[in-house]
Amino acid sequence: MATESAAACAALSLEDLLGRRPAPAEKKHAPPVLYARGPMRIPLERPPVSVIGARRPSGEGLRRARAVSATLVENGIVVVSGLAAGIDAEAHRTAIRLRGRTIAVLGTPLDRAYPAENAALQKAIAEGHLLLSQFAPGRPVARGNFVMRNLTMALVSRATVIVEAGKHSGTRHQGWEALRLRRPLFIADSVADDPGMGWPGEMLARGAARMSGPEDVLGSVSPRGLPRQARLG
Repeated sequence: MATESAAACAALSLEDLLGRRPAPAEKKHAPPVLYARGPMRIPLERPPVSVIGARRPSGEGLRRARAVSATLVENGIVVVSGLAAGIDAEAHRTAIRLRGRTIAVLGTPLDRAYPAENAALQKAIAEGHLLLSQFAPGRPVARGNFVMRNLTMALVSRATVIVEAGKHSGTRHQGWEALRLRRPLFIADSVADDPGMGWPGEMLARGAARMSGPEDVLGSVSPRGLPRQARLG
């Protein structure tokens, strides 16, 4: 189905969004309902790929987020992120600037903007792209919402790219969920080689792949948007 206008809020099932019946593994952490706002057609017509990372990114991290998002847009892939400050916002803005498509998966209800600095960006996505939330309008915002949001983002994406992250980054939750779902997971070399973090190496040992450049991601998504087997790191 398609949401009828940017102001409309549609209640969807995961099956509505994906256009197919979810596999048993996909149902484990799937929210019972998703709330959507925006004109993007549902079920999704293009493959979605998550671009996620640090809330306080380096200049190099922002550059990498722009490069990955631009490559996805150029190849007809939807850029998915979590509307957080930093890498997430840069991924969304790049997709919008290049006239691609982007989906924001929120850790708040659709009627809340967090962080407040991204309120205008959230409005732009609602008007031209797609907002998704598993939290009903009016529901209080809890810290655990954002972990749940990351699990859902892994679920609705065909692949996940971690472009920059810290030791305790929330991207870890999405990375592990992507691997559990057997979705391709890419970790930037700078993250994988950080001696202060153990989890990137653990993810590489479980099937994640290194990302040296944005083109590395393209081989994980077929023209029809179906995930291929992740390469071993």
